[in-house]
Amino acid sequence: MASPKNRVSKRRKRERVASLEKPILAQIGTCPECGAAVRSHRACPKCGTYKGRKVVAAAK
Repeated sequence: MASPKNRVSKRRKRERVASLEKPILAQIGTCPECGAAVRSHRACPKCGTYKGRKVVAAAK
């Protein structure tokens, strides 16, 4: 296993850890067809639409 050559400061360590903890909440929107919560750039799991057209079969 590799050993660190130099000490990592508190700031650098915390900046690295903070980037891993970004919430997904900013990527959630609403479906214009049914109003369900949908992650951005993905088809709606309820009605199966993406950008106003049907792309997948809707969940039952």
